[in-house]
Amino acid sequence: MTRVALTGNGAVALALKQVEPDVMAAYPITPQTEIAQNYAQYVADGAVKTEYIAVESEHSAMSSAIGAAAAGARTVTATSSQGFALMWEMLYIAASLRLPITMPVITRALSGPINIHCDHSDSMGGRDSGWIQLYGEDAQEGYDNAIQAFRIAEHMDVRLPVMTMIDGFIISGAIGPLETVADEDVKNFVGEYQALNPLLNVEQPVTVGAFDSLGGWYFEHKVAQNRAMENAMGVIEEVGAEYGVLTGRDYAHFKTHEIEDAEVVLIAIGSAAGNVKSVVDQLRANGKKVGMMKVRTLRPFPYLQIAEALSGARAIGVMDRADSFGAQGGPLYLEVRSAMLEAQSRPQIFNFIYGLGGRDIFPNDIESAVETLERAAAGEKVSPTRHYLNVREG
Repeated sequence: MTRVALTGNGAVALALKQVEPDVMAAYPITPQTEIAQNYAQYVADGAVKTEYIAVESEHSAMSSAIGAAAAGARTVTATSSQGFALMWEMLYIAASLRLPITMPVITRALSGPINIHCDHSDSMGGRDSGWIQLYGEDAQEGYDNAIQAFRIAEHMDVRLPVMTMIDGFIISGAIGPLETVADEDVKNFVGEYQALNPLLNVEQPVTVGAFDSLGGWYFEHKVAQNRAMENAMGVIEEVGAEYGVLTGRDYAHFKTHEIEDAEVVLIAIGSAAGNVKSVVDQLRANGKKVGMMKVRTLRPFPYLQIAEALSGARAIGVMDRADSFGAQGGPLYLEVRSAMLEAQSRPQIFNFIYGLGGRDIFPNDIESAVETLERAAAGEKVSPTRHYLNVREG
């Protein structure tokens, strides 16, 4: 292991360099730009043998990635925000064709009004596109997830694309400590790429993206996609455990902190998890029975495991950095609320929306969420509607 100081984007770009995919097709967009720029520099310097395709848009980036992956190449791209939205049509095609593309997504608000700062409205909008989704708290997790994504995507029981998220600017542009794995160990961990039915295999010609309507097999193909998602549940854990043996940093679908005797539990995803953990530790020192859960895997969503882990709580607060307009709450809240239908007991569940468009969240905001949960746990009637943290009133 080597300890270095890198930005979150630099950490992700380094992970991609160490894997050295065959093709990278990318278009720069704030705050992802540094990944595309760094990787283009690696190619220009001869540090990797990757074919870098400089495209004219994110739609073209994903289109090029699809073509390269279908041809039999290990392929990556990267994006953020409006770029993610622009490649929307192609996200579904990549997943439907079962192409193991990996894509770091540096999360950023979707316009309008125009905003270039962090929230999760971009990646959360793609949660049902057929891609596996892994969220990281910091640069280290961004680096580790980017490496593991190749093994998960390319597993023969999965063969689905994987996107790995870190928060824009908060993590992507901040310099922090990073423990890197040796190049040789990364390559051995990821292994040689095995193409499945490559388009350019003239000995066994295949049709890619055929017409599949009316009397075709479209329905069956969708069922097969979902079964691959189910398979990914175990594969993600297996790869995470194996990565732990290599690095000492094992990964699962989520991580809990102080929930064993917790009466109230906060659930977070992304960079805010560190803030929540600090507040939980402070409140614990003052005798509060508070715990937290940090969610890593959003797709496939580990609803049975989450229900089991949280069944002892009296009140749960789900923190969303995105809203789901017209629904009962934000996207993570809706997933957790649904999961808890499987729990032995039914804790009260509340939604806390925070940080939209890069709005800061402070310790007192998290403490106020805990106070709301404590009131509910004590039997006080608390509004079931969304609770907005650090929002201007009026």
